[in-house]
Amino acid sequence: MQRIMIIGGIAIIIITIMMFTLPDMIGLEFTLAMALTMSVLMGIYVILVTEVIHRTALAMVGALIIVIVLIYTGLIPAHDTVDFVIGSIDFNTIGLLLGMMIVVGILGETGIFQYIGIKAAKIAKGNVWKLMVLLSVITAVGSAFLDNVTMVLLMVPVTISVARVLNINPLSIILAEIFASNVGGASTLIGDPPNIMIASAANLDFLSFAYHMLPEVIITFGASFLLIKILFRKDLKQKPENLKDLMAIDEKKEIKDWPLLIKSTIILVGVVIAFMFHGILDLEVSIIALAGAAILLVVTKIHPAKSFTHVEWPTLMFFAGLFIIVSGVEVTGALELFAHEIVNVTGGHFEGTAVMIIWSSAFASAFVDNIPYTATMIPIIENISEDPIIASSLERFDYNPLWYALAIGADFGGNGTLIGASANLVAISIVERHGYRMAFRDFLIKGLPYMVGTVAIGTVIFLVKRMLNV
Repeated sequence: MQRIMIIGGIAIIIITIMMFTLPDMIGLEFTLAMALTMSVLMGIYVILVTEVIHRTALAMVGALIIVIVLIYTGLIPAHDTVDFVIGSIDFNTIGLLLGMMIVVGILGETGIFQYIGIKAAKIAKGNVWKLMVLLSVITAVGSAFLDNVTMVLLMVPVTISVARVLNINPLSIILAEIFASNVGGASTLIGDPPNIMIASAANLDFLSFAYHMLPEVIITFGASFLLIKILFRKDLKQKPENLKDLMAIDEKKEIKDWPLLIKSTIILVGVVIAFMFHGILDLEVSIIALAGAAILLVVTKIHPAKSFTHVEWPTLMFFAGLFIIVSGVEVTGALELFAHEIVNVTGGHFEGTAVMIIWSSAFASAFVDNIPYTATMIPIIENISEDPIIASSLERFDYNPLWYALAIGADFGGNGTLIGASANLVAISIVERHGYRMAFRDFLIKGLPYMVGTVAIGTVIFLVKRMLNV
């Protein structure tokens, strides 16, 4: 542990020096505030990798440091600190996660997840590869209509239950489900929190978003199973035990509360339908999710204190902290500078700019978390779109493809590391609660190659669509 702390400390010092010297060397005009906030952001990532400090505590401390830096550099007055903090947090995303955690948590008390898991395991006849494919497909499809966080909330407990019956390690299957949730979630507006933010900024409705993203996701997800089989080839050799015990289980007996299941399912379906038509209803998805949770609490008469035990509060606080950190970087003007550099690098070439957005978003999302990263990229895309050269290219299209380039990069890139997407963090939190452990590096070894492969496939499809103007 001491060695890790020393290495981490050295890395932070090097990063800080680079932030103060490198921009000038390559001709960028970095201010003191830019250098300090970027140093904090990169330093937080280094500490996250070392896992010396819990990610929630780290994000909260990082947010505090960012606020102090902004006050010290005069970018925000001290008396406006509260307004800055509140304004930095995307409460639409936080509200969506909170509401769906409550709904899914109550639904889970019925035993429906155990039913689904046992049924899936029986269909796969205990074969690890078949089980992985089946559960991944369920997760991907569900992520498109429920959102990827909701699906990992549903599927991870199911997977753990089945794995314990078969006496196999569930971590490889859970990793495949996480990957599937992030790729599948890219297909619709409600599938992944970054999509909600993108659609809000670009004034996209549910059907428009799905029209442009769904074909891309289907092709990419199908092709990604080759990557899965290569990455998990050793894990797929597991020999399930107790198969006879599994086949003898009556999955119907796992349903413990039919009235609660019926009520929960009706409300969940209602929430999903409302999600699909939230543009017509003129309601934020967070309001729909929280309304669904409130109605469910009323009709089931479950005490709120009990329902709140299903909420991953540390995860929500982690996101809140990251939002503040990223907002602080944005206030310094570093993001606007980044936008101009993207255009300069590509010479204003539209396809080049789009590809740059996809890949820079993918790698950045992997190491920052795609929710706050998307928050940083939205003003960047707006700045890029306003560039005269890019604007003239966009006239060829009846929509702005740059938003979809951002969605591809941010959503697919979320699979790169443990902190890359909200679904990753929620899933790992559940895993840890059940007594398993997945280190940052364990996720990285599988996640980063998978991310690179799917982003490459997504990029090719994106460019083909641009050539065909579809």
